[in-house]
Amino acid sequence: MQNKEPELIDQAVNGDKKALETLLLSVQDMLYNLSLRMLGSPQDAEDAVQEIMIKIITQLSTFRKESAFSTWAYRVAANYLINCKKSMFAQRPLSFEFYGEDINMGFVPNTEDLLQGVEEEILADELKASCTNVMLQCLDPESRCIYVLGLMFKADSRVCGEILGLTAEAYRQRLSRIRKKVAAFLGEYCGLSGTGKCNCQKRVGYAILTHRLNPGNLEYSSQEKLDHSDTAKFTEAMEEMGRLSGVFTQLPQYRSPLDAKSFLKKLLKSGSMDVIRAEV
Repeated sequence: MQNKEPELIDQAVNGDKKALETLLLSVQDMLYNLSLRMLGSPQDAEDAVQEIMIKIITQLSTFRKESAFSTWAYRVAANYLINCKKSMFAQRPLSFEFYGEDINMGFVPNTEDLLQGVEEEILADELKASCTNVMLQCLDPESRCIYVLGLMFKADSRVCGEILGLTAEAYRQRLSRIRKKVAAFLGEYCGLSGTGKCNCQKRVGYAILTHRLNPGNLEYSSQEKLDHSDTAKFTEAMEEMGRLSGVFTQLPQYRSPLDAKSFLKKLLKSGSMDVIRAEV
């Protein structure tokens, strides 16, 4: 699609719904995965994608085509997500200190009553996905975005800097500091790092008791995962980030529950687009 991007953008700006749909479909999955890592909750991520898509639609005419459309879309998304105050964790911020204390006290037996007939391994995988996304919320929003873009999406440092308004060198320096902070926590607490004291399977019972894991509603396990060919569309190789980063880089990417085609159709039908344009 990249060769046709300028033409598609011009058509979309001039009111071509099909061209706009094509552009949104090309970024919907990456927007969802970025939102999920930034906000820590599938529901908050889905809501955020809708808000970001509206911003992309209304700001598309300002795009100068000096970068790839996906890079510009990331920038719009990053600006929104860094400043988002609507998410659960924006209302109740976390810290590594609090998270560490919680891990120290949180182990109970995985009884049949707690597991509710769901396999322990399935619940452990669900907890792994949830816990690692929630752990990211211990970083401030800008640091989280720096970490997520570089480490989890493997975006080039120059592109990351462009998205966040930093030079490539400044971005690399900040990523290095953040990476050390996260690695220190993972090394002490996360069993997935090979050295940490926590273990996903042993933690399941406590997570259910504290309502952080619901065997009857597995938010991550129920999502459709992207395969490698899909994720390769919006990731680029970056320097090796070290052994501990594997805790995050091994996490799956998910297909967006929000379909851009249906969303756009509903938005245009509702008449909301006229109101949105009037406010811009």
